Amino acid sequence: MTRKKRTFTTFSLSFLDIMSCGFGAVVLVFLIMDHAMEVQSKTLNHDLLSEVDFLNDDIAEGQEGLVRLRNTLSDIDLQVVDAQGLATRIQETTSEYEAMVEALKQEGFTERSDIDAIKAEIQSLEEEIKKLEAAAQANSGINARSYIGEGNRQYLTGLNLGGRNVAILMDASSSMLADKLINILRLRNMGEKLQRSTDKWTRALSTVDWLTAQLPVSSKYQVITFNTEAKTALPNTAGQWLEVANQDQLVQVSQQLRKLTPGGGTNLANAFRAVTALSPLPDNIFLITDGLPTQGDKSPRGSKISGKARRKLYREAVKLLPRSVPVNIILFPMEGDPMAASEFWQLAQKTQGAFMSPSRDWP
Repeated sequence: MTRKKRTFTTFSLSFLDIMSCGFGAVVLVFLIMDHAMEVQSKTLNHDLLSEVDFLNDDIAEGQEGLVRLRNTLSDIDLQVVDAQGLATRIQETTSEYEAMVEALKQEGFTERSDIDAIKAEIQSLEEEIKKLEAAAQANSGINARSYIGEGNRQYLTGLNLGGRNVAILMDASSSMLADKLINILRLRNMGEKLQRSTDKWTRALSTVDWLTAQLPVSSKYQVITFNTEAKTALPNTAGQWLEVANQDQLVQVSQQLRKLTPGGGTNLANAFRAVTALSPLPDNIFLITDGLPTQGDKSPRGSKISGKARRKLYREAVKLLPRSVPVNIILFPMEGDPMAASEFWQLAQKTQGAFMSPSRDWP
């Protein structure tokens, strides 16, 4: 009996072990399936959220496109309205012209008669041109010498080149080296030969040649250069008038000017005093400059001067000019002097002279 009971107990323990192992396996399978389902759920949720984001982006782009389309439609509507208004105005204008044409026809005007009238007017103008050309040829010997600019052009300047005694004032300060301040500062430290060959200074010299070439042979003239002081271009002729008919002397004046090197400040008062020292006084003045003066009777306190102070010096200098004498201004504008053009233009208007600011290829 004792032996059989022991065998049953052993069998019972083995069955419990098998049941425990089976339950554990079931639990393990369940856990594996649950984890797999959770991973699959997360993957599906991520994909769905991505799809939702894409759809939201498409909706936003669609809304922006809709706004653009609405704006475009509004612009097109406005253009249509403008076009309709323009068409209406054109129709009205056309109707007005048609009414004018009908009225002219009723008054006896015809297309042929209008054409004939225009042809007659053209013929009259051509005859007038021929008369002017003939007069120009007849007076071709009046000028003291010829001056042909680039391209042999004729110049319509508005300058009054007549007068018995003509004074030409030429600015010879350092600012006549260039149009920009930085270039002036560079050129001031270079050789005199290079300074005398700069574009701005060469144009100023050519301007004097052009003016003297236009003066009548019966006139007298004087060329005065000025910077901090004023002096005649031809030495030992201060206070004198030179004969335009003396062509050799004209050549000497031009040669002396080309030996001059621009430098120093600008004292316009001294230039006007030199003019008033001429006897008799001039009846026509030409001023070639690039801006308002930088110096007056008193020495400047520093190396810089404001635009307001320059205008004050200019207005004090203008008081020295002889009265009732036209002053013609030829201005080569310079950087940093915006008030110069206005002030010189007012002087030309007040004295019944002319003001011009020539192009780079003049004369």
